[in-house]
Amino acid sequence: MTQGRAHLSTWIKADEKQRFGALASHQSLSESALLRQLVRQLLRFNTPQEEVTDKPPPPVRDARLSVRLQADDHGLLRARAAAREMPAATYLAVLARSHLRSLAPLTDRELELLERSISELNALGRNLNVIARSAQQGRLQADVNQEDLWALLRVCEGLRDHIRSLVHANSLSWERGHAWP
Repeated sequence: MTQGRAHLSTWIKADEKQRFGALASHQSLSESALLRQLVRQLLRFNTPQEEVTDKPPPPVRDARLSVRLQADDHGLLRARAAAREMPAATYLAVLARSHLRSLAPLTDRELELLERSISELNALGRNLNVIARSAQQGRLQADVNQEDLWALLRVCEGLRDHIRSLVHANSLSWERGHAWP
């Protein structure tokens, strides 16, 4: 055994060795290199079950990566992370994950804004339902007219479009790397 390596040998029939040598030559490998590939492939796909349960794979969260940035790039990173109210390392990890997995994640602040907008839309929807029921029953109050209803509808559509543009801007910001366009 040399530096964590060991020698493996076996006896086979002469014609099998000749065919093995021809196969290795055809693949531009030595007999030793071809045998090493076959052993590694066999071990990779036929690991005993007890070996699998003894060594669980290391958690992915522990994977660390060091990156060297130029000073101006580091400044941009800090500024963009601050714009999203995140630590620079977290921003970089989320940015890498979003790029690798084609995701457009929302920060807690962005998600809170969307949830608030959705709550407002729900309240407007409830109000519209009350007005619509009153109109159907002929109890539409004198101070509410068709113009008011159209105005309320425009507000709802505007808020919907705003949320849509917010989500779109978030998606673009993660693709381009800017906080908000």
